[in-house]
Amino acid sequence: MTKRSIDINCDVGEGVGNEKDLFPMISSCNIACGGHAGSKETIKLCLELAKKHQVKVGAHPSYPDIENFGRVSMSISNDVLIKSIKTQMQAFESVREEIDIPLHHIKPHGALYNDIAKDVQLAETFLTAIAPYKHTVLLYVPYNSIIQKLAIKNGFEVLVEAFADRNYNDDLSLVSRKEKDALITSGEEVLNHILRMYNDKVVKTITDKNVNIKADTYCIHGDTPAALQILTYLSNELPYHNLQVKP
Repeated sequence: MTKRSIDINCDVGEGVGNEKDLFPMISSCNIACGGHAGSKETIKLCLELAKKHQVKVGAHPSYPDIENFGRVSMSISNDVLIKSIKTQMQAFESVREEIDIPLHHIKPHGALYNDIAKDVQLAETFLTAIAPYKHTVLLYVPYNSIIQKLAIKNGFEVLVEAFADRNYNDDLSLVSRKEKDALITSGEEVLNHILRMYNDKVVKTITDKNVNIKADTYCIHGDTPAALQILTYLSNELPYHNLQVKP
């Protein structure tokens, strides 16, 4: 029986230093561009690993907020945010062109990702910042979000993302990292989380409700302490469910 492909993506280049272990077990990556983490050296390392392991490359721009790792919403003018995202993309692109590997997608990071999911003006600002990539790359977005709808309306092609290592609220927002149940750290629980979303098109929320969701790609955060253990477990177990990460 031919195995079905599933895309597992990972946020990388964020200072953890575990990329050499993660890349053999993922199919797409989101590389920090310097806004919340990352440098020319870490970008280059991740791009070289992506090329070696045939992993699809994504840029991972954020609010310009290294102090808070891009995980706190910022009060920032549209012009300043656009300039920051363009600067991050330019830094990323200069290294990517040197490594000679195509850019597959863009995925905003952290608080910016969550904010543009529900804020129309901020979503429009983000799309303005990445407008040069409209016809050449995909945009990773949350299911049924403001940014998904606006991106499609404005001619961007999107892939819908779900989080394999995070719990969801009933409105499909992520449980705050301040809460004890925000992260899913057991490989078995992550697998069940993914299978429910992939096969049944629902996610079990923090209140045990099954809420409709659809996804094209599933994220494991590279800075999750159990990231390597989770990905190792998935690599071993997904084939038993007729799924393969590496096509």
